[in-house]
Amino acid sequence: MSQKRIYLDHAATTPVLPAAREAMAEALERWHNPSSPHAEGRAAKAALEDARARVASALGWGGKVIFTSGASEALAIALGRAQGGKRYVSAVEHDAVFRAAPDAERLPGGRDGIIDLGWVNGERPVVAVQHANNETGILQPLGRLAGEVRAKGGILVADCAQTAGKLPLPDADMIAISAHKFGGSPGIGALLVRDLSLLEPTGGQEQGYRAGTENLPAILGMVAALEAGSDWLEQAAALRQRLEAAVTAAGGEVVGAAASRIPTIGAYRMPGVPSNAQLIQFDMAGIAVSAGSACSSGSLKASHVLAAIGWDEPAAREVIRVSFGRDTSEAEIDRFADMWAGMAARRRSA
Repeated sequence: MSQKRIYLDHAATTPVLPAAREAMAEALERWHNPSSPHAEGRAAKAALEDARARVASALGWGGKVIFTSGASEALAIALGRAQGGKRYVSAVEHDAVFRAAPDAERLPGGRDGIIDLGWVNGERPVVAVQHANNETGILQPLGRLAGEVRAKGGILVADCAQTAGKLPLPDADMIAISAHKFGGSPGIGALLVRDLSLLEPTGGQEQGYRAGTENLPAILGMVAALEAGSDWLEQAAALRQRLEAAVTAAGGEVVGAAASRIPTIGAYRMPGVPSNAQLIQFDMAGIAVSAGSACSSGSLKASHVLAAIGWDEPAAREVIRVSFGRDTSEAEIDRFADMWAGMAARRRSA
C-alpha cells in the first residue's frame, strides 16, 4: 500500500478548518444580499457587520475592516488609493505588491533580510513592508520600522498574509490579510485600516471603499478560522528546529538561520541540486513542498527575495520552501528529512 501524501506547503494555502466549513455551510442557508433593503437583506447586513466586529476583535484591531477577495486585492487598494505621496516597497515583497505599485521605489535589505528605510523621503510617503516573508519566513521589525515611517510623516502598509491569525498584528496604518493562510477559504481577506481618511473612496459596498456584493459565507468562515486561535505555533517551532537539525547535518543550508523568523516557514538550500529537481523528486515520493512563492514557483526565474538579501543566482536556484500547518507531525518531518538526506547523499556520491 502506498504511503499517505505529506503536505508541507501551508504558506501557499492551508486546509479549511472544520469550524470554518461549518460556518460557511450555515451561512449558505442565509444567502441574501447584505445591500438589499428587505428583512432578509437586513438580516444578512447584520451578520456582515457582526462578522466585521468579530474580525477586529479576534485580531486585536482598533481600526476599520474592509472585506476583500484576499491580500492581493487589499494591497492593491492600499497602495493604489492611499492618500499619500511617493510609494516605497521593500525589495523582498510578494509579487502582489510589485503589481499594485509598479512605479514604487524598492528599498534594499541586508543579508539578514531586514529592510533599510534610509532611502524613504518626500511628503507623506507610503511604505509597504511585509511582516513575515512568504519565501524565507524572515520577520521584519515592524515596531521599529513603523516609528521610522511615522517620523518621516509616512503611511505604513503591512502585508500580514503569513502572520495574521498566528502572530500579533504589527503597528501599521493598513494591513492586508488572507483567510486561506490561516484556515479560511480561498477568495476572501480584508484590508485593515487605522483611519478611513487614509484611503480615497470609490463608492459601492464596504463603506464605499470596495465595490461588489460581499461574500458573506466566506467572510463568516474567515471569522471562524480566526477565532480558532494559534496555540499550535510552539509545536511548529519545535518541528522546524527538528527539521533544520537534520538538514544541516545532511549538508544543507538554512536561509536566514540567524534571523527572527515565523515558526511556520523554513527555506533550505541543497548544494548542487536544482530546486526544480528537488520538487519533482519530493512530489514523486508523495511530499508536497515548493520553491519560493506559490505565485511564481512555476517560473524559471531565480527568487527575487533571495537575490535581494545577497544570494547569488546559482545558490538561490537550489533553495526550496517547507511550511508547516496545524496538523503537521513529527513522523511527516522525519520522512521528509530522511528523503532530504538521501537526496543530498546521492548528489555528494555523484
